[in-house]
Amino acid sequence: MLDDNLKAQLKSYLERVTKPFQITASLDDSKGAAEMRGLLEDIVGLSDKITLKTDGTDTRKPSFSLNRIDSDTSTPMSLRFAAIPMGHEFTSLVLALLWTGGHPPKVEPDVITGIQALDGDFNFEVYMSLSCHNCPDVVQALTLMSVFNPKIKTVIIDGALYQDEVNAREVMAVPSIYLNGSHFGSGRMTVEEIVTKLDTGAADKDAAKLSAKPAFDVLVVGGGPAGAAAAVYAARKGIRTGIAAERFGGQVNDTLAIENFISVLETDGPKFAMGLDAHVKAYGVDVMNLQRAGKLIPATTPGGLVEVQLANGGTLKSKTVIVTTGARWRNVNVPGEQEYKNKGVAYCPHCDGPLFKGKRVAVIGGGNSGVEAAIDLAGLVAQVTLIEFGEALRADAVLVKKLHSLPNVTVHVSAQTTELTGDGNKLNGLTYTDRTSNQSHHIELEGCFVQIGLVPNTEWLKGTIELSKHGEIIVDNRGQTSVPGVFAAGDATTVPFKQIIIAAGDGAKAALGAFDHLMRSAVVA
Repeated sequence: MLDDNLKAQLKSYLERVTKPFQITASLDDSKGAAEMRGLLEDIVGLSDKITLKTDGTDTRKPSFSLNRIDSDTSTPMSLRFAAIPMGHEFTSLVLALLWTGGHPPKVEPDVITGIQALDGDFNFEVYMSLSCHNCPDVVQALTLMSVFNPKIKTVIIDGALYQDEVNAREVMAVPSIYLNGSHFGSGRMTVEEIVTKLDTGAADKDAAKLSAKPAFDVLVVGGGPAGAAAAVYAARKGIRTGIAAERFGGQVNDTLAIENFISVLETDGPKFAMGLDAHVKAYGVDVMNLQRAGKLIPATTPGGLVEVQLANGGTLKSKTVIVTTGARWRNVNVPGEQEYKNKGVAYCPHCDGPLFKGKRVAVIGGGNSGVEAAIDLAGLVAQVTLIEFGEALRADAVLVKKLHSLPNVTVHVSAQTTELTGDGNKLNGLTYTDRTSNQSHHIELEGCFVQIGLVPNTEWLKGTIELSKHGEIIVDNRGQTSVPGVFAAGDATTVPFKQIIIAAGDGAKAALGAFDHLMRSAVVA
């Protein structure tokens, strides 16, 4: 199952296993079961601390569980893979093996404390796709929780391997999490987010902790490339720097391939985001993740403190603030979009595309992202229909040529999407108007991917900072906004060309602008 290179890498990792454990496989006569057996036999052949049993009786076949041999039999660890975790999930498998075998995870101690403090019966099922780059975060989070709290039971299910189960539950987006049989959440979630959602008193405790922090010299709000660069450049000046982010890494986490960040030939979004996090923490920046900004309160006197009120009720104070809250996927804003979101309406073709294998899908948007999505999906689904509002596709010519060469792709230009229809439970079609003839048409389909650009995350600043008609923060050539001491950078601003490398440079510029502002500000007792 594993090639010699992977075996060598895995063997070096498994040398870190200190506690013996057993893998119990529940197999049948399927091709998937044969592949799973091969993978598991390869694993146990690389470590004398791991044993394999193939007489498991779990109803999901093929699947396998990890079981500590020395665990308390009254409350054993419960972690099961109803999957052959290769692709993006191979790292998740390696971590599961290491953590089960006693190797400590690289997380903050208070995260483990929070996991162990959870009390109750938590039976998680997470549906994922091996091609999904958002899924490993959720899989690894729930794996960690099951390893460190025996009251938390987790089953990781490959939607492609268990297609009947996916169809019966009408799972149309991954990762999709169920808790005790009910839907718990969809999309990327960190372990901190899951723990916070389960611990109802966590928000109040977190708010009090944040409000008690002393004032920063520079407070960055937003944790994407612009925010990370701003934090690094500020911290290098030797001043007290903090960064409050709703999701560290921001939109980068949802980017599959990055091939134009100069000096880095090729990487992916999650890996790039991990690099941002490591670089920021290397400079001692106070990183406050999972914090949504709710309101900005400008300083009332020259040289006074700017306040940022958070959604959880906490308040942070700083001499200067750099806003780098970025942007999010733009909605098409037609009837049915919100009703059928994650029920056929999706925004990430790389994550959710495999769930629509052999089905009919539409892509809304004729720019590079829309055409790339249509090309990608054409290799998986039965039929792709691309809907573009303009008179022609706006993507690069090479992409358009490739798109038109595909036999299972239909393109409609001058087409205005007017409704996404469904049966109350899931999407079943799209209605559009031909803008040249004004005739309405309906397409029957099972999935729709919206790819029409981004909208800045600046609603919380309305009435405080001057914004453009598109909602972007207006900045000067130093990143200064209309409010003294408040700077901004990246995709949330009027700076053109929304690119990672531009956002990073913009963040550095704003940090230097903020530092210059601090040097020239009057000292307030």
